[in-house]
Amino acid sequence: MGKLALAAKITHVPSMYLSELDGPKKGFRQAAIDGHYEISKRCRELGVDTIVVFDTHWLVNANYHINCAPHWEGVYTSNELPHFINNMPYALDGNPELGRIIAQVCNEQGVETLAHDATTLAPEYGTLVPMRYMNEDRHFKAVSVSALLTVHYLNDSARLGWAIREAIEKHYDGTVAILASGSLSHRFAQNGQAPDFSTKVWSPFLETLDHRVVEMWENAEWKTFCEMLPEYAAKGHGEGFMHDTAMLLGALGWSDYDQKVEVVTPYFGSSGTGQINAIFPISPQTGEAVPGPQASVENGSFVYGKSRL
Repeated sequence: MGKLALAAKITHVPSMYLSELDGPKKGFRQAAIDGHYEISKRCRELGVDTIVVFDTHWLVNANYHINCAPHWEGVYTSNELPHFINNMPYALDGNPELGRIIAQVCNEQGVETLAHDATTLAPEYGTLVPMRYMNEDRHFKAVSVSALLTVHYLNDSARLGWAIREAIEKHYDGTVAILASGSLSHRFAQNGQAPDFSTKVWSPFLETLDHRVVEMWENAEWKTFCEMLPEYAAKGHGEGFMHDTAMLLGALGWSDYDQKVEVVTPYFGSSGTGQINAIFPISPQTGEAVPGPQASVENGSFVYGKSRL
């Protein structure tokens, strides 16, 4: 019935908002903002009505959660970096119908998921920052999915991604985009050194690792990337343990995905972390390669698909 029209891995660095304001940092994140504008343009051209955001700033300690309230409006200050995002106004329209459909299909596929359509819970800035630039005119509805997951398996997140695609394509009458809102490496600069790393990555190891990952994406080396994702998430200090990336790849078919990524904002450093805006073209998939839910534990080590830590 419905269509998954666009998928992307995006940055949400709070310095994007800071760069709007008068001061020494004004304009220094324009490339990241322009990448969001480009993704919004593509979504509009494709007829997208709703953007689903995998938000690595929404922390949960049990289950998966979907914020699909009809509307959100307020003024947001980041509790993490209040000197970067302070008193930022926002207004968004949600999509309760799509949120409920997604939760139903996720549960049917063995990933326990709760949809919250009657809630005072506001989105986190992993959703609010991209919606500020992609959706200032409220052209799109938005749905936010928890992706800072403390006790969850990457298998489950991959399966949730595939379930979201099936919910859209089989049960929703509309056109949807999905955004994995999170960084590549995510090792913040040590306290007191942040100003020196405002446009840098914390270490040569992490920067080299990130560049190799982007190269794999551009070359469609998906089998290798999916196998290394758990270790990359751990050793690369992955934001939200890279559950947003697992959700994204799950929706795209996991290791059977066969497309080359288009980078719209080249890789950049921010406060020590590695960031990018990149579009992942959609291709037909069966879902056969997507891991099943609830990865097993073997000899005291987590097993994600065929990869063991």
